[in-house]
Amino acid sequence: MSLPEPAGAASRPLLQQPERLKARLRQVPPEPGCYLMRDADDRILYIGKAKVLRNRVRSYFQGGPKHSPRITLMVWQVCEIEFIVTDSEAEALALESNLIKHHQPHFNVLLKDDKKYPYLCITWSEAYPRIFITRQRRFRSPLDRFYGPYVDVGLLRRTLALVKRVFPLRQRPQPLHKDRTCLNYAIGRCPGVCQQKISSDDYHHTLRQVAMVFQGRNEELVELLQLQMEKYAERLEFEAAGRVRDQLQGLDALTADQKMSVGDSSVSRDVLALAADGRVAAVQLFQMRAGKLVGRLGYTADAVGLPPLEQGAGGDLSPSPERQRALGLILQRVVEEHYSQVEPVEIPPELLLQHALPQQALIEEWLSERRGRRVKLAVPQRQQKAELIELVERNAAYELERAQRTAEQHQLATEDLAQLLELPSPPRRIEGYDISHIQGSDAVASQVVFLDGLPAKQHYRKYKIQSSSIQAGHSDDFMAMAEIMRRRFRRWSQAKAEGADLRELRRAAGSALHTGGLNDWPDVVMIDGGKGQLSAVMEALRELNLDGDLVVCSLAKQREEVFLPGAKQPLDTDPDQLGVQLLRRLRDEAHRFAVSFHRQQRGERMKRSRLSEIPGLGPKRIKELLAHFRSIDAIQLASPEALAAAPGLGPALARQVWEYFHPQEREEATGAAE
Repeated sequence: MSLPEPAGAASRPLLQQPERLKARLRQVPPEPGCYLMRDADDRILYIGKAKVLRNRVRSYFQGGPKHSPRITLMVWQVCEIEFIVTDSEAEALALESNLIKHHQPHFNVLLKDDKKYPYLCITWSEAYPRIFITRQRRFRSPLDRFYGPYVDVGLLRRTLALVKRVFPLRQRPQPLHKDRTCLNYAIGRCPGVCQQKISSDDYHHTLRQVAMVFQGRNEELVELLQLQMEKYAERLEFEAAGRVRDQLQGLDALTADQKMSVGDSSVSRDVLALAADGRVAAVQLFQMRAGKLVGRLGYTADAVGLPPLEQGAGGDLSPSPERQRALGLILQRVVEEHYSQVEPVEIPPELLLQHALPQQALIEEWLSERRGRRVKLAVPQRQQKAELIELVERNAAYELERAQRTAEQHQLATEDLAQLLELPSPPRRIEGYDISHIQGSDAVASQVVFLDGLPAKQHYRKYKIQSSSIQAGHSDDFMAMAEIMRRRFRRWSQAKAEGADLRELRRAAGSALHTGGLNDWPDVVMIDGGKGQLSAVMEALRELNLDGDLVVCSLAKQREEVFLPGAKQPLDTDPDQLGVQLLRRLRDEAHRFAVSFHRQQRGERMKRSRLSEIPGLGPKRIKELLAHFRSIDAIQLASPEALAAAPGLGPALARQVWEYFHPQEREEATGAAE
């Protein structure tokens, strides 16, 4: 259900409206159910479950234990709260799983570093699904599926390459020829998707077999293929039987280098363990199928506030009951998120856990209901299963060490940058800016943000240059950079003009109780360019009366020189020192982000200009046509009948579009008529 909403208040965060927040919290019932946090654009930020909804929702907005940065950022964007009451906590757990799987809220993603672990995506929503590796875990359709995340990207690539040799799948993202198949079809690697030589249903059947590989169901797939090969042989279809035999041999090659196995080959199970410090927890999930290790997945979770290890009577460090419960809660959240995303057939009959889950009986009931058969959760203490837990825990410890080393390197880089720029403390938020255009056309700018030395993509921003002086044939990077600075810091300038204390605002910006709405002040601003760009930026900041408040520097490309405002010479730096390397990573990321946005804008403009040449196609029909076919190439390859089936096009206009892309056929048809 949705809570009643005062007029004109829904576009502001609840933290900025204390009275409205109190009213909302009073309306949340003390019953089990799910809650949905929404932002100003009515997008779902977070979905959670609770045994007592009122207590759980209140905990986000009241004092007490400090929230993680992820949750703090989420709470600051909450403009509305919805809830759905259920009869029991078990129903709430199942409902939460369905809602998260359908809506994919950004803050429900437990995996923090999506650049670290890739996924395999199969676009089941398409007539001829694509299969590819991606690091962007975002659903475009509820039917599309992501498998993973996979810790070993090299192994994932090799597996996908072998799968494409074993099964006839389309090998190219775009057809090589518009009117005929390519060599892949001739040698049996591709079933001729581009020319629809295979039906959509048959291709979906092939992809379902491929999906079984990435679900860890190799043994089940082998049995199905063996039955299929026997049926072909009985019908004397030896060529088809030979193709299935080759697929079986290819599946054997997939597990030929499998080194790890356990004696009990009749049971499939997942094994979960973790290693944690006071900041982050590294969780490993090993997938054991028919006695073999077929996959290793990795998650990272917040571990802020984790109780420390206690020293026992013998001097050894051991976990306290509070720490064990906290670690079990982290494992439970991983179990909930991971198994809410997989298909029921992917859930094994047994889960081995390093620590007991706080709600283990409830989770076991939920998994059993999802799978349709009993799922057992166990915390082994002896023999072979305990050894498996120790093995997974060792792998988690290595992942944690790697994360710690990376964090230490980033900390050293920020400390070196603070020394380089003579800052009182290491900068936490660093912003980088760059301009991209081609001789003034499609001019754009990028703002990238690093937090504690790491990219924070949720804070990235794109800008279209609005100055009428910058257009095709006339570029002015100085003017463009000054425009971006004025737009970026206009709100801060207005706050200062109204008498606000910027130092107090910056101090309060890190607190969830801050209600000013200004929480994006950078510790360092880096400009991609030399002294010219830096001078233009400082002039814009002087107009805003912020030139004395911001720390600004620039990084020149040629010699990697760092300039400060007013200095004639660059700073005395070593290109290999950590602070300069951090600025270079920031500069390269700003350049990449700006160039990709510029290419996107240029591509959209070229698409629009090309289709706008066709008589009868206005902006609305062009938009509908691109939304239906997704690319100019697909429109060009479409037949007149396929074009006529698109929304907004009739047979006559569809013929005009087809003739525009096929002038030779139109001339031949005209000559034949004459």
